Amino acid sequence: MAVTLGILALLEAKPGQGDALGDFLRSGREVAAREEGTVTWYALKLGDTTYGIFDTFEGEGGRQAHLNGEIPQALGQVGPELLASDPDIRQVEILAVK
Repeated sequence: MAVTLGILALLEAKPGQGDALGDFLRSGREVAAREEGTVTWYALKLGDTTYGIFDTFEGEGGRQAHLNGEIPQALGQVGPELLASDPDIRQVEILAVK
């Protein structure tokens, strides 16, 4: 397995919505587990209102399938209620893995 690609998404919750955003992210685990091209998927809490998602992929096809999949669509639906700003989504290249 050669994991070479990733996505880092940084999310800022509206005041009072951090717990709800955390719950939403926890629910995404089951969806990510069904995605054949997603090797790993992490939901992160970085602070009281700052959250993140980090995913890894073996190829561009898996990454694009994820970007066009259920989790981003669901985030688009709950975003206006939960997020203080648009997600900061970065496509990254993985340089080393242990």
